[in-house]
Amino acid sequence: MCGIAGIVDLSGKRPLPAGALQAMAQAIFHRGPDEDGFLEVPGLGLASRRLSIVGLADGQQPIGNEDRSIRVVYNGELFDYPERRRELEGRGHRFATHCDTELVPHLWEDHQEGMFEKLRGQFALALWDQRRHRIVLARDRIGICPLYWTRQSTPGGEWLLFASEIKALLASGMVDARPDPRGINHIFTFFALPGPVTCFEGIQALLPGHFLTIQLAPHDDAASVSDRIYWEIDFPNQGEEDPGHDPKALIDQFEAVMLQAVERRLRADVPVVSYLSGGVDSSLVVALASKVRGQPIPTFTIQIKDPQLDESSEAAETARYLGTKPIVVGCGPDEVLNTYPRLIQAAEGPVIDTSCAALLLLAQEVHSQGYKVAVTGEGADEWLAGYSWFKIHRLLGMLDFIPGVPISQALRRAYLRLSGSPRFPWSVARRIQETIGGDNAWMDIYGLMSLSKRRFYSQQMDETLGDHLPYADLQLNLERARRWHPLNRSLYLGGKVMLPGLLLNAKGDRVAMHSSVETRYPFLDEEVFSFLAKIHPRWKLHGFQNKYILRLLAERWLPKNVAWRPKAMFRAPFDSFHGAQIPAFVDQLLSEESLAKTGYFEPTAVDHWRREFRSLRAGSPPRISVEMGLVGVIGTQLWYHTFIDDSLADLPSFAQRRPVIAHRDGPGRNGGPVKWRAPGTSPLVS
Repeated sequence: MCGIAGIVDLSGKRPLPAGALQAMAQAIFHRGPDEDGFLEVPGLGLASRRLSIVGLADGQQPIGNEDRSIRVVYNGELFDYPERRRELEGRGHRFATHCDTELVPHLWEDHQEGMFEKLRGQFALALWDQRRHRIVLARDRIGICPLYWTRQSTPGGEWLLFASEIKALLASGMVDARPDPRGINHIFTFFALPGPVTCFEGIQALLPGHFLTIQLAPHDDAASVSDRIYWEIDFPNQGEEDPGHDPKALIDQFEAVMLQAVERRLRADVPVVSYLSGGVDSSLVVALASKVRGQPIPTFTIQIKDPQLDESSEAAETARYLGTKPIVVGCGPDEVLNTYPRLIQAAEGPVIDTSCAALLLLAQEVHSQGYKVAVTGEGADEWLAGYSWFKIHRLLGMLDFIPGVPISQALRRAYLRLSGSPRFPWSVARRIQETIGGDNAWMDIYGLMSLSKRRFYSQQMDETLGDHLPYADLQLNLERARRWHPLNRSLYLGGKVMLPGLLLNAKGDRVAMHSSVETRYPFLDEEVFSFLAKIHPRWKLHGFQNKYILRLLAERWLPKNVAWRPKAMFRAPFDSFHGAQIPAFVDQLLSEESLAKTGYFEPTAVDHWRREFRSLRAGSPPRISVEMGLVGVIGTQLWYHTFIDDSLADLPSFAQRRPVIAHRDGPGRNGGPVKWRAPGTSPLVS
């Protein structure tokens, strides 16, 4: 993958602020250290940082069509490139490179906006159609590749800026870093940032399956900007799912689409490796990849330095069976602590899931071993109800045998009361259910996270947020969702929140691309999702057995004990920040003075739970809730220090690396041209 950025004048054809486009590209140097490329015309600038994987010698961007009237900067991979290229050449298109990016301008020539329905892969792109005076930004269906955008008003008119990462927008010198408390509220609800809301005021994430059209107007009139949907997660109406009466035929079909998905994601002009945990998802990907390659695929494994969380022995069992020798990367409390500042720089938001730090170290090792591409097993849990809360939700739901009498909800509330946990008014729970289309398996884990708001939010934060409901920001299609089986409604919420907001974000693209590594996801293949979406939910959660059809398939490729191994949550210890020996920056970030500067959290509550959380039973829901909340507080303070106000701790920050504005008078953010760093230096590597 790569990094892209751009600037569009919405008010005319003014020259771009001097050096701004180059500064944006330099801020995402880590996404594409192999080469850069720029297009700059009056009123428009496109930039690319390239990580060369396909068409190594001739893929410099922007890439155009035959007469270069259409130009594209692109991040990602189109996995059906060979087939699509032959098809387009058969229709008379002439290709000048061996890079999959070149598909885009030719497909645009034939289909314009209809092109997006034909793209297969993971991508974020910006396209300039000179004849139609149109710029189009787009993101892939699931949200594997990130894309952010913002509109900025100046005395001379309005600009629109976009980039693969927010730090590129800030590096332009045209965008101020201001906090958006709604983004913090998303973190303390979903432990994720699914979009469009971010933690930065005025900066949005383009949602998966969306494209943004910027139609420039003649005669320097104002341009129009419209956000449109080209694809949505969808399931059959309840009762219309494929029942799978012939189990062998159904598993055969699943095997065929999985093999094809893996084969396509091994296509590259550089070697491809695989992540391997102890779970069935990554184990199956490694098995299929080794079959396609005709030899074992190189593998990389994380070893969590906690006996209760360590899955390295299970991963080693799979590795021995398949004949691969994994490179093992250790991660314990010290590694989590030392890595967290870099993790926050990479993620551009607070991070609660401590395993993100482990994955940052894993990608770093992949890069140090000379690799650029890794396949992983993410997505199986989302499409096949792999998380424990799906089983808990089903078990508690069995209590609701009397119509209109929510016994399970009463039991949940009684547990919170007896455990001494804070509670939300029942009216809030009803409002959430109305917003998401009914009862949902994700509510138990999101409710556990949300308790931290009651524990830690300051009065000022509560007043600022008012009645803000993060679920209302998700833009859910309730008209469709209400027609689905209840399990599919739960899978839908995970696909809208967990995937783009965490697994493909702070746990995916951001930690991998921080080390110039592209991650690919066979379970997120278009045909794999289409197959799994259509089958009856009992093939996903069979009684209390999760990922049922996947395990049946895995029996063909792996030892039976691996195929049916229970799901283990991959995470690093939450209490890493509260040991006997912690870095000075933790206490600095959580000091009364620093907490007062952000204003988000109540200092006495933070101090109390830092001392008292170990009095709660280890592994209990209240203990997990408190631990997650404390990590959220630290992550938020660290994010604020890194991007907003660098006075909270003795740590490097992005604010210290922002472009310097040379003059007060002129076209930059504070009036002047942007001074940017020399090529080959990354502004965020300490």
